[in-house]
Amino acid sequence: MKVRFEADGDVIVVTGGASGIGRALARAAAAAGARVVVCDVDRDAMARLQRDAPSIAVRALDVSNRDAVMETFAAIEAEHGRIDGLVCGAAVQPRRRVEDMDAAAWRRVIGVNLDGVVWCYQAVVAGMVRRRRGSIVAFTSGLAHQGWPEASAYAASKAALIAFVKSAAKEVASHRVKFNLIAPGVIDTPQYRAANEGADHERWRASTGVGTPEDVVGPLMFLLSDAATMTASLLSRDFVYSASDA
Repeated sequence: MKVRFEADGDVIVVTGGASGIGRALARAAAAAGARVVVCDVDRDAMARLQRDAPSIAVRALDVSNRDAVMETFAAIEAEHGRIDGLVCGAAVQPRRRVEDMDAAAWRRVIGVNLDGVVWCYQAVVAGMVRRRRGSIVAFTSGLAHQGWPEASAYAASKAALIAFVKSAAKEVASHRVKFNLIAPGVIDTPQYRAANEGADHERWRASTGVGTPEDVVGPLMFLLSDAATMTASLLSRDFVYSASDA
């Protein structure tokens, strides 16, 4: 049985959506009828996305800049009338030992991965509460629970994000606004390859089941849809096999 989630007319914003999982989601949501806006800092990747999918709008945005987030999201709402779904996919994952990390490097990770989600949430939640409909999804990671060498800042940001989402979600649950988390597992994206430079990716794929961005689209579309009625939940995609290999 195949299930297809419709998104006819919904306005969906994807931060960090010019590549990787965000790009796959943006294209799938647009194909399902959504009006999609991708916000990213990678202008080259945004240009490639627009060449491949002209119906997807793109906006340059550094989510760690609260004023820029508020201005950008206000412009999106003014243009489209509302924002129905938000996927907070923007993240950075530098590899560095704790003793080698200066204040600027630490703040950059926390600023994008944690603060950026907070600012985006603030930018959309009032409109969603007013309309009594909306879905927000943030990305966490298995590293939030188990940690990883040279990934302390990333793991800390993703662990803090779990507490933030579960708390904020309870503030708006009575207004029928959903705020959930997804831990997508190990997915072969440009960020994954940059963070694991020099690794034998084919061996990793064979031994740990590294997935593709498209493998995460179904769970994300579910969380954005009216079929998902839960909030403050963490959907963990512990990888079993690639949908593309089924």
